[in-house]
Amino acid sequence: MAIMARRTGAWTLVATAAAFGLLATQAQAAPAGSGGADPFGVRALHRQALLHQQQKGLPPSLAAPGEPGESEDIDEAAQQYAEARTSPGIVAPGAYGAAYAEFTGLPYAPGGWRDLTSLPYDADDPRYRDVNSNSSGGAGKVTGRVTGLAADRSGHVYAGAANGGVYRSRSGGGHWQNISDRLPALSTGDLQLDGHGRLWYATGEANTSSTSFLGTGVYVLRDPRKGSFGPRDRVGGDELESTSVNALRFAGTTVWAATTRGVWSHSTADLKGPWKLEFAPNPDYLPGGPKANDPAAAYKNIANDVALDPKNPDKTVLALGWRGGDTYNGFYTKQADGTWQRLTSGLGDLPSAAADVGNVTFARSADGSRYYALDQSPKQTAENPSSGLYGVFVSKSGSPTGPWTRVADHQKLRDSGSALTGPGAMPGTQSWYNQFLQVDPADPDHVYAGLEEVFETKDGGTTWTTPGPYWNFGFPCWSIDPAHQSGTCPQTTHPDQHAVAIGSDGGKPYVIVGNDGGTYRRPVDGSANPDGHATDWRSLNDGTMGALQYYSVGIGADPSGRGLALTGGMQDNGQSMLRPGDRVMGSNFGGDGGDTLVDPADGCDIAQEYVYLAVAVTQNCAVNDGSWTTDPTKATTYPVPPPDNATQSARFIAPLAADLKDKNTWVAGGRHVWINTHGYAIRSSTEWTSAVDLGQGHTATAVAASGGTVYAAWCGPCNNQGFTRGIAVGNADGTGWHQLPLPVEGTVPNRYLSSLAIDPKDPAHVLLAVNGFTRKWTEGPGAGVGHLFETHDSGATWTDISGNLPDVPANSVTLLKNGTVALGTDLGVLLRPAPGSSWTRARDLPTTAVLQLKTGPDGRLYAATHGRGIWASRGRP
Repeated sequence: MAIMARRTGAWTLVATAAAFGLLATQAQAAPAGSGGADPFGVRALHRQALLHQQQKGLPPSLAAPGEPGESEDIDEAAQQYAEARTSPGIVAPGAYGAAYAEFTGLPYAPGGWRDLTSLPYDADDPRYRDVNSNSSGGAGKVTGRVTGLAADRSGHVYAGAANGGVYRSRSGGGHWQNISDRLPALSTGDLQLDGHGRLWYATGEANTSSTSFLGTGVYVLRDPRKGSFGPRDRVGGDELESTSVNALRFAGTTVWAATTRGVWSHSTADLKGPWKLEFAPNPDYLPGGPKANDPAAAYKNIANDVALDPKNPDKTVLALGWRGGDTYNGFYTKQADGTWQRLTSGLGDLPSAAADVGNVTFARSADGSRYYALDQSPKQTAENPSSGLYGVFVSKSGSPTGPWTRVADHQKLRDSGSALTGPGAMPGTQSWYNQFLQVDPADPDHVYAGLEEVFETKDGGTTWTTPGPYWNFGFPCWSIDPAHQSGTCPQTTHPDQHAVAIGSDGGKPYVIVGNDGGTYRRPVDGSANPDGHATDWRSLNDGTMGALQYYSVGIGADPSGRGLALTGGMQDNGQSMLRPGDRVMGSNFGGDGGDTLVDPADGCDIAQEYVYLAVAVTQNCAVNDGSWTTDPTKATTYPVPPPDNATQSARFIAPLAADLKDKNTWVAGGRHVWINTHGYAIRSSTEWTSAVDLGQGHTATAVAASGGTVYAAWCGPCNNQGFTRGIAVGNADGTGWHQLPLPVEGTVPNRYLSSLAIDPKDPAHVLLAVNGFTRKWTEGPGAGVGHLFETHDSGATWTDISGNLPDVPANSVTLLKNGTVALGTDLGVLLRPAPGSSWTRARDLPTTAVLQLKTGPDGRLYAATHGRGIWASRGRP
């Protein structure tokens, strides 16, 4: 996704790997005077104060004027994820394809792995109604982000996870089976059934435009009711490799693909042969063009959707444009001479000015009498803190050329029963990220629209309701009472909508929505309460779609003595908690779960990072019945953010580590290296001490400590505009700190330093993992070679020990007791059993990014994947 992040008043352009949705916690939306309002006491904790004041009465004074909102937090998260993989320059197309070929060419390591999180995950688990949990919000059982959906009329449903591949259900949703694990890319852009019942899978997430979430093209499964995708199912050649596909549209015997490199087409009758480039507004920026290496190249040819008129092919309309704004943004039609020209008039209410055309979604009625469009305005996104939505539009002529009439804007949707009603956070505040449109095949005036919430009109847009509100907090029916899921409120959906499909089984039609929490279903003409909130949503997240997107993992002995407790932080689904005997995982922290610390001897001693070092600690797994809402002293989670959180001087997901020799000494990395010596008994931010200031503009990317010796890797600037990195070494008591000599063109590449591992036997022996791609693919100063480096003299000198390691971004390194090195990469886990030996790859793991590796107290290796849950080795590697 092309990202615009507001930094010191300027818009910064970046290319990113994924969109990161955020969800505020109960604590920050607590009633004034309850003791739970803004528990971290800092403006950078979640930056959703404007949202919170409307949910549970949070005082408006907590929101500083001009404060950026959730939308910009998502920008920043996505930008930083991309920086790690692209800095110090631009990554050339083909990097991931080459890495995959190298990766799959390695032999398997002995032993296998198993998925530990393949069971239901309840966001409303009644055990965890503590101050930082979203439990009782009403989302129910959830999984990871779903960005593609398709459904037929015989109960078959197909769901594409953001970075987990395609799943099939034969029962209208649920009982999911993965059907794409043989493909080299599991990132979903779009999923469509054609008129012959074939399933088309466009890889490359629709919200992205770079790095690991790019795709390897479009695949077709001829009979999706059985079988699975394979590499030979790809349509055409490699024309769409290393791109993202926003939409597939069909007309006659042609399929159109709206991609981040323009609009392409292909025959649906003959799946061989190359894709044809129909139109790219700035072809010089395409691969092979004279400006292909320009930093802005990723944003110059973004196509969002295609509107096709089967009755008149000459009226095809292309929606092009980067959501942050560019001069080429607009709607285009083909002229008699074969050229594509921007529509500058005749559209009616649908804007023609480039500043007001951003992310766009089209939907056509089955009878051809209506066309609908949803448009995000770059100008409004930049200027209006409440919403970037320009509107929902209808063309009652059925022609995509209009004329179009606006039938909804953010104020109209706000007043339709939305949970987002306060200044700074109204419907469409993330319309660049959240969009879908679906017309009821049986009624051209019945439409479902997805933004942060699910909206519905049954009269062509004259009136709207909100069957799927953001959450139930703030509604009179809500209660934290653990005897109920969400008070007397009905189940809602998880926020942040991305995909929709209408299917049926036994003649009973239903609508399915996909969002940051998975999939939900209700009858197409379902029931609702007087507020317009649906009373018949059913979560389809039964634990069989293992698509959770973890950043971290923590393992400790459960206090019950019956085994291990497992926890981890993930994108927009908080922190999961799995204890011995559990048949359902619970959510004990809400929002985005970042890094995690767990006491190996007590798995209920947990430190969880939210964002920007917003650390909280619990010593009872955050078990709570919600009584803290009336008696603040009964809260069992405590805010303990290091001071860099208050100034947002830390990475969005910032590093935390415990000293290998002393579990009660913690290291947290922001601009400063912060030390806590009170372990899980910490109760205040004032208990952190600064060991060293890394310098203005520098933020820690990795930290490690052993016996009081601390290593901190940092970057700053962290993007390709002057990228700099380094490593500081010193003592936890603040003495002896110095910067290691790391010249730009030295042994250690000038790329993002992602992970450090200290040998517990010798603190001078350290391993360093380096992200990004080598100079073969990365254009930038000092990109260098190698992904794994070793020092035996505390960093004075380094040796490249990458060996036959594939050229793939490395995220996490762990040194096991037997000398085995384990490396988490964007394609899975790699193992080197002894120094100087060759690398092997972990068996059983799907092809997905592994963001963190840790060794458990049982000696097994645990992997936090960003798309397929938490996995563990079956034995000690």
